[in-house]
Amino acid sequence: MPYPTRWLAHYPHTKAIAEKMVLEANGQHHLLTCALRPHLIWGLRDQHLIPRLLDRARKGQLRRVGAGQNLIDAVYVENAAAAHLLAADALQPDSPACGKAYFITNGEPVNCWDWINEILVLAGLAPVNRGVPLPVAYAAGAAMEGLWTLLRRTDEPRMTRFLAAQLGTAHYFNIAAARRDLGYVPQISMAEGMKKLGAWLRAAPAHG
Repeated sequence: MPYPTRWLAHYPHTKAIAEKMVLEANGQHHLLTCALRPHLIWGLRDQHLIPRLLDRARKGQLRRVGAGQNLIDAVYVENAAAAHLLAADALQPDSPACGKAYFITNGEPVNCWDWINEILVLAGLAPVNRGVPLPVAYAAGAAMEGLWTLLRRTDEPRMTRFLAAQLGTAHYFNIAAARRDLGYVPQISMAEGMKKLGAWLRAAPAHG
């Protein structure tokens, strides 16, 4: 698929710019490159996704966006790490991996809000039971982005258009190319990863 021509945030836009630069460098000065697209990396010792999710839940700020039926992909951190090692090994002359981009996930799309609620329960928190329609969340995100720009604030708004889309729409990917060209096979399933996460949260609740 082609790259988008419009972006909801600098985060995906700058990642695409970097990916293009990496792929265009393939074959230059004897350099071999490929790009990986791990989606929603999660797991033990996470300092980004899980802590922010739990923090919002504890503050009563977490709301389901949309109808709650959207499927999403994620990748357990050890699977993501293994994919990088496989990609490095695959970068050999005449390899089909050279100059290509690969989606990296667990290959098990899950219901976004069922998964979020399962994480909350593992942390001893109540599941989300209140929701906001996707158009309302998207409009609120646009309004807050505009207000933050007007006020020249540098922190992140509670809601953005990008976040609304992430929480309220489906986003999962075909990893057949990574399986074929890199030999990538997720070793830790979503269910096994959740067991590991639950044990970690119970042993070290302060990290949540």
